[in-house]
Amino acid sequence: MREKLKLLITIYISFLKIGGLTIGGGYAMISIIQKEAVDNRHWLTDEEMTNFITIGQSLPGVVGINTATAVGKKTAGTFGAVAAALGMITPSIIIILIISLRFSQAREIVLLQKAFAGVRAAVAALIANAVIRIAKTAVKDVFGIALALFCFICVVFFDIMPPYVLAVCAVTSAVAPVLINFLHKKS
Repeated sequence: MREKLKLLITIYISFLKIGGLTIGGGYAMISIIQKEAVDNRHWLTDEEMTNFITIGQSLPGVVGINTATAVGKKTAGTFGAVAAALGMITPSIIIILIISLRFSQAREIVLLQKAFAGVRAAVAALIANAVIRIAKTAVKDVFGIALALFCFICVVFFDIMPPYVLAVCAVTSAVAPVLINFLHKKS
């Protein structure tokens, strides 16, 4: 019981730090969650993390919290999921409360505006890092490269909603091997 409580506290504090130190939303958190859960804590493998990111992206809500909740669930069950989710949202709640009390004053501070410009650049780098790490485990062959390019083109150039693209890719990935096997047997 004591070990379980210690693990829950560790999960909460780990995600509290991630939630408090990562500015830029869920996608910016992904590489930091991966670093903590896979590299530092060894709670997951790279492949498990990629699966959780995929699930987190596919569900309604913020991908960072969805992924953290899945990591917590895998690590320590339902209470682990709760600890991870609470850890992620606690800093945001505190920051939102502080900002809401001082918002009219804060938006006039030039130094703060410049700091946010620097933060936006850092967020772009964090997201790029997450994309590279996920691609290393998710895209394993020419078919995966083709699907990734298809998704990119659909979302960026044709402005197709990501859930629709994900659904098409899921069906394609499930049907393609069966179709290829069927055609191979025919020839």
